[in-house]
Amino acid sequence: MNVQARPKTFSRLELRPLSPMIGAEIFGLDLRETLDDSQIAEVRAALLKHKVVFFRDQDLTSAQHIAFAKRFGALEIHPATPKGQEDPELLHIAHGPESKGRENFWHSDVTWRTAPSLGSILRAIELPAVGGDTLFSNMVAAYEGLSPAMKDWICGLTAVHDIARVFAGRLGKTAEELHQKFPPQEHPVVRTHPETGERALYVNTAFTSHIKGLSAKESGWLLDHLYAQAVIPEYQCRFVWRVNSIAFWDNRASQHYAASDYFPAVRRMARVTVAGDQPFFDPAN
Repeated sequence: MNVQARPKTFSRLELRPLSPMIGAEIFGLDLRETLDDSQIAEVRAALLKHKVVFFRDQDLTSAQHIAFAKRFGALEIHPATPKGQEDPELLHIAHGPESKGRENFWHSDVTWRTAPSLGSILRAIELPAVGGDTLFSNMVAAYEGLSPAMKDWICGLTAVHDIARVFAGRLGKTAEELHQKFPPQEHPVVRTHPETGERALYVNTAFTSHIKGLSAKESGWLLDHLYAQAVIPEYQCRFVWRVNSIAFWDNRASQHYAASDYFPAVRRMARVTVAGDQPFFDPAN
C-alpha cells in the first residue's frame, strides 16, 4: 500500500466543512489558472480528508476543466461518451423535458472497471431554479459504524460488479456485447484506501450484482444491509449547486446520489474522471 505524504495544514487555501463527516468547500483558488504543485497537494489532501470538495464560481472552459483534472492523474473516457466528440474526456450529463434524471441512486462511479476511478470532477453548466442537489456519503464512516462481527465477516468477502446493470439499456446493447469489452469485475466488499489506509465499504446499488460464495438469498440480504449504510444521514452532506460550481469526489471512499426532483426543468453538467487503481483489501492495516 502506498500511503502518500500530504500536507498537515492548509496554508494555500481556505476550507469550510459542509458537515462533520464529509464534504468541504474550498476557497481561495481560481481553477482557470495553472496551480502550483503545493496548491494541488493541498487540494488532494483536502479531498482525502473530506472525501469530496467543492469550488464555487469557477467559469471554466472545457479545456481548463480537463487540464485541472489531469493534475491528479490520467483521465478516463466513459463508454457513454459519443464517438467523435471533440473532448472525449468530458462526459456530458444532461436532463430536461425529454429526459428525466436517472442518477438518483447511491453509487460510486465505474466500479465495473478493473481499476475503477480515483475520482470525478463535475461542473454545473445549467441548473433548474430549485432542486437537482447532489448528496454524498462517507463510506469509511459507513464501514466503521458496523458491528465488529459484521466487519470481521465482510472483510473476507468479494463482490461482483457489472456494467450491464445500468448501461445495457442506456447504450442499447446486450449484456453480452458490453461484457466483450468490460467483463464483470471482482472487488473486495471492504476496500483499503491506497493513500490513507482507511477501510471503506465498496459495494453499490448501481453496479454490484452479487457477493461470491453466498446463495442468492444470502447475497441479497447482505447487500441490502450494506447498501443501507450509505443512506444514514449522519454520514452525509448535501450540495446545492450553482452555475459554475464544481464537485470533486473520491470514488474510493464515498458514494453519491443525484436528486432527480427537478423534472421537467433542465440540468446540464460536465464530468471529467481521474483514473484509479485496482481495489484491494489489506488485512494487516
